[in-house]
Amino acid sequence: MGNLLSIVTFLPALAALILALFLRGDDAAANRNAKWLALIATGATFLISLFILFQFDPSDTGFQMVEDRDWLLGLKYKMGVDGISVLFVMLTTFIMPLVIAASWDVSHRVKEYMIAFLVLETLMLGVFMALDLVLFYLFFEAGLIPMFLIIGIWGGKDRIYASFKFFLYTFLGSVLMLVAMVAMFAEAGTTDIEQLLTHNFASETFSVLGIQIIGGLQTLLFIAFFASFAVKMPMWPVHTWLPEAHVQAPTAGSVVLAAILLKMGGYGFLRFSLPMFPVGSDVMANFVFTLSVIAIVYTSLVALVQEDMKKLIAYSSVAHMGYVTMGIFAANQQGVDGAIFQMISHGFISGALFLCVGVIYDRMHTREIDAYGGLVNRMPAYALIFMLFTMANVGLPGTSGFIGEFLTLMGIFQVNTWVAAGAATGVILSAAYALWLYRRVVMGDLIKESLKTIKDMTAREKAIFAPLVVMTIWMGVYPAPILDRIGPSVEALVSQYDLALESAGRSSDVRVAASAEN
Repeated sequence: MGNLLSIVTFLPALAALILALFLRGDDAAANRNAKWLALIATGATFLISLFILFQFDPSDTGFQMVEDRDWLLGLKYKMGVDGISVLFVMLTTFIMPLVIAASWDVSHRVKEYMIAFLVLETLMLGVFMALDLVLFYLFFEAGLIPMFLIIGIWGGKDRIYASFKFFLYTFLGSVLMLVAMVAMFAEAGTTDIEQLLTHNFASETFSVLGIQIIGGLQTLLFIAFFASFAVKMPMWPVHTWLPEAHVQAPTAGSVVLAAILLKMGGYGFLRFSLPMFPVGSDVMANFVFTLSVIAIVYTSLVALVQEDMKKLIAYSSVAHMGYVTMGIFAANQQGVDGAIFQMISHGFISGALFLCVGVIYDRMHTREIDAYGGLVNRMPAYALIFMLFTMANVGLPGTSGFIGEFLTLMGIFQVNTWVAAGAATGVILSAAYALWLYRRVVMGDLIKESLKTIKDMTAREKAIFAPLVVMTIWMGVYPAPILDRIGPSVEALVSQYDLALESAGRSSDVRVAASAEN
């Protein structure tokens, strides 16, 4: 299959086009057909994407299954995957059928709802496969539109405010990235990401208005890309759009936002910041570490005082993304391995936690923590699944959450022990807010009259959670298949980074020694 990546990317968009052109009416039969077509399309996309995984050679650190053809005004349509991107592609195709299945009870503008999610899947996959700057930017920015509509049309009572805040934060952050891309094209003469990865951007220090720009052009380009990716992650202090978006978004929207969209920021750091601007990354590393530790500690404390379940989990996501940015800019094998593993793991765990909230919200139509209590008495299956993902969120050994956090802490410890110590407090705080939430919602006596007739999970709901349970435990017990696939590409990235710093006279003895040991 020479066009395998394009088939996987555009199959959901094709299904969306079929829905838009051929499905008529708004009756129960039309809504059911829309749901089934979306489920079949996302399921087929996942099955076809498995061929990408099977054909992928982990020992090859370059881009594989590359599709390269002329496209528009001299621009290239170029797609490919490497060890860093292939698992994000698989995460996206894995999550989307579960998202559609979780939306089975949607009754308002069902056709449009399914079209929005199908188009969103195509755009997210494009981000992880694009090997041209312009193509990447188009996919990256266009993904805002369906998510904006999902929050704004199918969200809660403050959905308009939340959707505009989401759009404006993420769009404004990306304006600087566009300027940086133009500057990169002006210097390198190409928008081909493969060629840009080998281009040595200027790193000589210069002065602007009396301010010394250490790292020169690389630092400026890094800052421009950082503005976009930091908002997307989101990093403290540009994280305030995320809790609002999560609270107002429908359950499926929250799942996609937490499981996939947040990962685009981390992916951007790995694809652009570290390999293309190594000197800029090194100059700004301590700044990133500071923001990461603040995010881990501060948002964990904020999570402790939340009264809305979704908002608590949203702040938890910001804290966990702090480990990711910390691991990436540790720029050693364990740190970057851990960051990627943490992102994949967080995709399953956070998606499942938002689905857990959705299960009881569908029954009681409230996310207030105080409205619940004693659910274990009526919903034992729900209590068990919620407990598993609460433990995974805390980072309990045996779950995927532990592996990612442990590796990132190992990586950062080799670079800065104070940052590692600060980040380690997040492990304790995450246990505090996660167990506090679980105790108040699930444990205790069932004293509220409104909860005494609540029904346990249906077979459909259990079927949605089953693959998430399997992945969370499997990755926690046997992480080798994931680490083996990303390992060689990460090793190549770290080696290239260290060589670039050494040639610029900025090599860190600690970082180089740590890489040598691995």
